[in-house]
Amino acid sequence: MKLPVGRISGSVLRALVFSARSVPFRSALAVVVRGELGIDAVRRLAADARGFVPYDLMPRRARESHERPSASLPIHRSTGWPRTVDGLTEAYRNGTVSPEVVVRRALDGARRLASQSVYYDMFTARADDRAVVEARASAARWAAGTPLGELDGVPIAVKEEMDAEGFPTRLGTSFMPHVPAARDAVFVARLRRAGAIVIGQTSMTEYGLSPLGVNAHRAMPRNAYDPKRLAGGSSTGSAVAVALGVVPLALGADGGGSIRVPAAYNGIFGIKPTYGRISCTGHGSPGGTSVVHFGPLASSTHGLALALDLAAGADPADRATLAAPPFAAGEPVNALGRGVRGLRLGVPESEWADADDEVGRVGRAALGELEARGAVLVPVELPLARHAAAIGYLTIAIEGRAALRAVEAAHREDLGLDLRLFLANVDAFPSDDYVDAQRLREGLRAELVSVLRGVDAIVLPSAKSVAPPVTDAEAASGFIDTKALDGACRFAFLGNLSGLPAGTAPVGRDAQGLPIGLQVVGDAWDEACVLQVLAELEREGVAEVVRPKLGVDLLA
Repeated sequence: MKLPVGRISGSVLRALVFSARSVPFRSALAVVVRGELGIDAVRRLAADARGFVPYDLMPRRARESHERPSASLPIHRSTGWPRTVDGLTEAYRNGTVSPEVVVRRALDGARRLASQSVYYDMFTARADDRAVVEARASAARWAAGTPLGELDGVPIAVKEEMDAEGFPTRLGTSFMPHVPAARDAVFVARLRRAGAIVIGQTSMTEYGLSPLGVNAHRAMPRNAYDPKRLAGGSSTGSAVAVALGVVPLALGADGGGSIRVPAAYNGIFGIKPTYGRISCTGHGSPGGTSVVHFGPLASSTHGLALALDLAAGADPADRATLAAPPFAAGEPVNALGRGVRGLRLGVPESEWADADDEVGRVGRAALGELEARGAVLVPVELPLARHAAAIGYLTIAIEGRAALRAVEAAHREDLGLDLRLFLANVDAFPSDDYVDAQRLREGLRAELVSVLRGVDAIVLPSAKSVAPPVTDAEAASGFIDTKALDGACRFAFLGNLSGLPAGTAPVGRDAQGLPIGLQVVGDAWDEACVLQVLAELEREGVAEVVRPKLGVDLLA
């Protein structure tokens, strides 16, 4: 059997979904998809690539100590675009602008963008009245010299995958009820306690199962730099809200690149912390998966560090957080000034060789800049890394299928065509796929531990290619595109399968002006090392957030 060549959408996609009700057709289709995504190739790997079935999925730490010297370098401060968390709070401290003015500008900017272009409506709902009331209270605290902290009065946005009081947690669906959440997810609550103001809830792909940013149930935003390009997903609206300057900080979730892919495609910073670093209590998905992490997207590394510092900490309702060693006081923010002199950065050449030419060229140039500033680039070998995406597809697909079985039974016709085809494909997978994937996952985790004993972090591209194109018709119907899917996720699952922290920085552009990201993967619980590398790139101007044509300036 052969699928139609390239991207499949519209009537052809609908016909495939209908045909997939037939068991023989579904089985034949699954064979094709498995081949295109490299899944059958991992099943053919030698027995020694596998470990035992893991007893738990907690991250494995390669080094006992993560202490490193600091050069005490200054933290990068943006004086113009982009407007950052510290830029806003400095303006509040100086009295040059109030939180109420900034929050009103953020809300007005979101409304204006949505009315100017159907491609830039990134919010499913906004908290206009509540946000303004909270901003007034923040302004009073700043005037009295008693702010709650460095996030007081800062507008933020929250992905519709996590509970935010007053918003319905609908996970990109068309049928989930519009019942407002009664309380915040722990991640949201901890930032609110620090004074952050949630101005709205951002759109995502359906159940987070697409990394490309298309959802037929939503007016999904397009790439911040080109409306004919995808924005990436599944934290689509959060990434675009930061890239367009509506907020300096947004909350997302990452199961297979869902923070790092849209951050890279839209030219901003993002980090998926260590599994268990940030509580996932308040995650709206039925059942969840073992690869999902909550984390921030921001216009600066300082924004990432501050969000991590405030959000981290044990939560009895999320057992994964109980294993996390606490940060030293101010550790994430202090790491931004360490510099990279003497830092050993592992470079897996087999991974770099698989990136598109311009992605590789821009990323390697950034590595050269790190080396010029004292980092030591160390060639490393990760044989299973080339199969990480396929192992990840099996893991997230089968866990997701199990979680959505009851949903499909009740709402099959309400699901998007692409999701229905995904579910049909997974139903045709062999019964031992999941266990074999977890044994390979264990082998990959052992490889990473071995490599990270000799280097401080691993550097590789954030995505294989830049943001793919999309037409209005494809966006309206949804589509399947295994090449684009693999281009987005090719390097992402290394962090999700291992639970290791992984961040992305915008280190350049291709010939068409589309952003390119560099990814840094650290040892378990060593977000500080990831941040120090990202911060060095930002401080030296190698990584920068460039203002899009429709960018909103909160301090103008």
